[in-house]
Amino acid sequence: MKAYHLPVVVETDEDGIFIVSCPVFKGCHTYGKTFDEALENLKEVIEICITEQPPEENNKFIGIREMEFRITASA
Repeated sequence: MKAYHLPVVVETDEDGIFIVSCPVFKGCHTYGKTFDEALENLKEVIEICITEQPPEENNKFIGIREMEFRITASA
């Protein structure tokens, strides 16, 4: 068994559903009604992603930052 340290992004939608993803893998995302359910679901998805496309050892996750962007609406 190999241990992986992977980044996880957690969001909630307008209904309070937890949406989780692992940006190391394309299409690696899922959801759950609770935080724990979402993480358990993500673990299953990550296991599938790792078998199909192992993470590259050279790629290192730096971080995520929330930023505000003010965009002028066009008429």
